[in-house]
Amino acid sequence: MNVKNNRRRRESVSRIEKTFVELLQSKELSEITITDICQICGLNRTTFYASFTDIYDLADKIRLKMENEVRSLYAAENSEKFNSNDYLRLFQHIKDNQLFYRTYFKLGYDSQFKVIAYDTQQAQQHFDNQYIDYHIEFFRYGFNAVVKKWLVGGCQEPPEVIDEIIRSEYQGRE
Repeated sequence: MNVKNNRRRRESVSRIEKTFVELLQSKELSEITITDICQICGLNRTTFYASFTDIYDLADKIRLKMENEVRSLYAAENSEKFNSNDYLRLFQHIKDNQLFYRTYFKLGYDSQFKVIAYDTQQAQQHFDNQYIDYHIEFFRYGFNAVVKKWLVGGCQEPPEVIDEIIRSEYQGRE
């Protein structure tokens, strides 16, 4: 019986995802085939197709899992609609899950990420609520550039140092 969430199926999905992420570290998405994944995992194609429609569906489902994991870091802030400006928590998560983040950036999902909410109190205080879209874009791309550089270097610097770098770019606005 092939129940959607049985242990064997979850293990197969996990192996497929793990193999896919590992292959992404040395290949481009367009170079990875379902056959490659299945051969490495020791699974047949029907097992793959039981959970994913194609490679792009697999990539998208991994993206959703990654974004949900990051969202869960800030669940309290999201539910209570406030911005803690606690980047240290995120930087620690990045350091502990480097492969996860390298994959996210390699798939280009960072350019699709949208800021859902921003700190309106800070926006009013620092920018008089003007041109917020520009400020968000500037911060997002700068933030991502710092994280990508840190990942390329293997996250050698402690998360506290990266947090201080980001904060120093906004010094005088606190």
